[in-house]
Amino acid sequence: MSEDTHPSTHPPLPPTTEDDRISWLRLLRSRRVGPSTFYRLLAENGSVTAALEALPDLARASGAKDYSPCPAGVAEAELATARATGARMITIGDDSYPPSLAETADAPPLLWAMGDLSALTRPMIALVGARNASSLGLRMARALARELAEAGYVVVSGLARGIDTAAHTAACDSGTIAVLASGVDVIYPAENARLADDLLAHGLRLSEQPMGLVPQARHFPARNRIISGLARAVVVVEAAAKSGSLITARTALDQGREVVAVPGHPFDARASGCNMLIRDGATLVRNAADVIEALPADAAQPAETTAPELPLSNPPLQPDAPRPVPTETAHAVPPPDKRSLRETAKLHGQILHSDILQRLGPTPLAEDQLIRDLSAPAAAVAPVLTDLELDGRVIRHPGGLLSRSA
Repeated sequence: MSEDTHPSTHPPLPPTTEDDRISWLRLLRSRRVGPSTFYRLLAENGSVTAALEALPDLARASGAKDYSPCPAGVAEAELATARATGARMITIGDDSYPPSLAETADAPPLLWAMGDLSALTRPMIALVGARNASSLGLRMARALARELAEAGYVVVSGLARGIDTAAHTAACDSGTIAVLASGVDVIYPAENARLADDLLAHGLRLSEQPMGLVPQARHFPARNRIISGLARAVVVVEAAAKSGSLITARTALDQGREVVAVPGHPFDARASGCNMLIRDGATLVRNAADVIEALPADAAQPAETTAPELPLSNPPLQPDAPRPVPTETAHAVPPPDKRSLRETAKLHGQILHSDILQRLGPTPLAEDQLIRDLSAPAAAVAPVLTDLELDGRVIRHPGGLLSRSA
């Protein structure tokens, strides 16, 4: 079955009964049925029930063998899981469904939501970027998210490591929306579990995926279209030339959204994507005021902002903010109760070594600022920096500045 575009400008009527909700889930969870096919089947058959009845014949006509729609029991189990978790079903056509997302060609017919639904009624701006973000990139993401939240915008991101985590954390108290590639009840990465719970007080977790789904690579581009579809603009902070953040930016442009980018050092591969976007016409932004100024003229602004440029000094990280754990060490760590003191010290040094390289880039950074960003004792950081200098991985500059060697 082909994935045609939505043939009608009128959204379908939302389900109103339990049987209707089960039928929607059955059609959408059936094999080879995505959002576009869902809308086409509904338009051609008049109702979800009729579409389910017609689906096997259509599948056979397109070459599928032994095809049957999603069983009712599977849909019922997903509804039961959602109720137990506290997730709410939002379907296109519902009053709660965000209008900006509904306007996109492949809008999700159904979203699972956990948290404060009022966040969907406020203007939204997406903030995306690298998972292995530098210290300067994380500072910029926190500053932008905080200033945008103070200006009345809801910050939308994907709950990934790095820039996403920094953005959600900075905007958590004002309202932020995390769009997941997993089921709305599955937190990925697991280290962001506390943040995922904390943001529910004033924000939301959203997902179009089935409850309980563990994400796979193919789910992330689909997630990205929801992030950009919700937002009036997409801000890219540190993105490599080939990255998921650039996929989000391209999707945003296809959806008619404004794309803006934070510039970076030409020698830093993590900034190459942002620099390419700016070269190709994206607005260069230094603070939230630049982002708001770049919004389309017809986009209502919730509040005036006089955001200063990114400060040279940075407030310390929140003590409970999650810190990325490198993948290569995460799978090789022995349980704490089985580690010797020597192993624990060695492991800590490996993690610190990786974190320092991750946070440094070609642009020099003050050593005391690096120590604050790492939330580690200076006595622990100093010997690791010395090792990195001797290895030629870190360069020390006059004035107590450090950079990563090219």
